[in-house]
Amino acid sequence: MKPLAELVRYNILALDPYSTARDEYGGQRIDVWLDANESPYDNGVNRYPDPHQRRLRELLAERKGVAAERIFIGNGSDEAIDLAYRIFCQPGVDNAVSIAPTYGMYRVAAAVNDIELREVPLGGNFSLPVERLLAAADEHTKLLWLCSPNNPTGNAFPTAAIEELLRRFDGMVVLDEAYIDFADTAGFLPRLDEFPNLIVLQTLSKAWGMAGLRIGLAFAAKEVVDLFTRVKYPYNIPCLTQQTAAELLDRKLAPQIDEIRRERELLARELTACPCVERVYPSQTNFLLLRTPAPDALYDALIGAGVIVRNRSRIAGCEGCLRVTVGTPEENRRLLNTVKNFRV
Repeated sequence: MKPLAELVRYNILALDPYSTARDEYGGQRIDVWLDANESPYDNGVNRYPDPHQRRLRELLAERKGVAAERIFIGNGSDEAIDLAYRIFCQPGVDNAVSIAPTYGMYRVAAAVNDIELREVPLGGNFSLPVERLLAAADEHTKLLWLCSPNNPTGNAFPTAAIEELLRRFDGMVVLDEAYIDFADTAGFLPRLDEFPNLIVLQTLSKAWGMAGLRIGLAFAAKEVVDLFTRVKYPYNIPCLTQQTAAELLDRKLAPQIDEIRRERELLARELTACPCVERVYPSQTNFLLLRTPAPDALYDALIGAGVIVRNRSRIAGCEGCLRVTVGTPEENRRLLNTVKNFRV
């Protein structure tokens, strides 16, 4: 890995971030706040939220086993994705490398920030093309995007292959673990100390069931998290979002995750037996990717039955494929009834 100062954009290193009066104050307890031009009339949301999400970060640190100073909380993982480009990539000069197919926001955020994204197709059975990813990089490659378990393919990549990329790539490796709670492996969060060039993305949208709150998490070395905090907008997480997330973190996830895994395996078996399904790919996520000779027709049939899935058939590497989220047992039965009765 290159020194961090050689990877970060020069203007970001020199940036004087926005600060609030409450950031600057460190004295005795204050109960009269006349610094931010807020309404003084209490209605539960009249004050600006904590820009550093201190309580929520402390709770997440406890749940995840990571120091709070190594956690960045974003408005969805998409904010962290966008910030990675803004921090490390000079527009029109630097580039990033990504697997393909994968989560589409890596490409969208690259385009928004005028960064070339070099997409490297996955190998056979959606395997990780380590050597081709490294060969795609040059002296201007600052980021390497990996999603494991991957969306939309559903598979997790071997630990050894990810380790090799972390050791051999000179820039920052962003490992998106949005679906790690459904996988058989623990992921790389416990290994941040081993790899200073590692940024792990996770989310509260999937297993934690908080998609409506839009909370994404980035875990990295303190120096990297400090850069994310410096560049983000000051009040990126609303106060009600912080409060609700903190309350919901007290729930026990294991029963729901276990049920989703059981339903995933049941769905895979049942879909594999359907005449219109050619293949159901192995999954370490809360969704299944299936291949059919008539993806558009099956998609339309499901819509006619009031069931919406994701048509991925026009994505290179996913030709003929639909992506199906694992729902409740009742929702899954409804999906299966339609697929079983569909004829090409």
